Amino acid sequence: MDLETRIVAVFCLVDDLVHDLGRGRRLRRRGPAPVLADSEVLTVEIVGEFLGLDTDQGLHAYFRRHFGHLFPRLREVHRTTFARQAANLWGVKQALWRHLAAATRHDPALVVIDSLPVPACRFARAYRCRSLRGLAAFGYDALAHQTYYGFRLHLRISWPGVITAAALAPANEADRAVAPQLLAGLAGWALGDKGYWSPSLRGELAPAGLDLIAPQRGRRSGTSRWPAWLVRTRRRIETVLSQLTKRFHAKRTRARDEWHLIARWLRKLAGHTLAVLLCQRAGLDPLAFARLLTG
Repeated sequence: MDLETRIVAVFCLVDDLVHDLGRGRRLRRRGPAPVLADSEVLTVEIVGEFLGLDTDQGLHAYFRRHFGHLFPRLREVHRTTFARQAANLWGVKQALWRHLAAATRHDPALVVIDSLPVPACRFARAYRCRSLRGLAAFGYDALAHQTYYGFRLHLRISWPGVITAAALAPANEADRAVAPQLLAGLAGWALGDKGYWSPSLRGELAPAGLDLIAPQRGRRSGTSRWPAWLVRTRRRIETVLSQLTKRFHAKRTRARDEWHLIARWLRKLAGHTLAVLLCQRAGLDPLAFARLLTG
């Protein structure tokens, strides 16, 4: 299916949801109706993120130039107005993401959790960085073996790779500290890496019917190895994190305050979840995003 057809399909899905949310109540408490419809803004954001366009300026320019016939009002809206309207729709993006996750086929009894470092700026600028001050913190990136300044994105995916929960926390918060927030109200199995090894945490989650499985840390960590099928299941979240990093540019904050940061992250999560849903409807592997525009 070509890109233009995909855009139309995404718009129809998003527009139906926006109308459902606005049924019986107004999305805006005051002020005139925007020139560009909310469903058009959301479609541009979600499709643009999937295409690797993660800046408001890039989204605005690309869709004006190549798909102005689909969004004729976009030519009447300035870039800053577009960015402001997109940020104001963070609540709608959150509802859209949850709706898309519920529409996918996934197993809520088998989840995997992990986290991803999200730098707020280059380390050399950390002490004089004014953006996101009071929200970001210093943390350690175990994969890069270096200290950084920013956040950690904590994710929970349900098999076969649907993002069902997320939390953006300061970089100095441990995985074990955020895990209860991600796993609240669940029953079944949860897989994590060594950062989630905690007998007390496992005992805290057990009464609700959730079994947290994580490799033991320390000198005795090599005494028991996971079977191959469990390792492959655990690695599914690494594929999701890799997609968020490479396709959706997850390690670029491009925001100076919490309002814009949350709005930007919600459109990335909605974009990834929508891609999973489209893959399932097309009969593809749920994470075969590259085949969406060729299959």
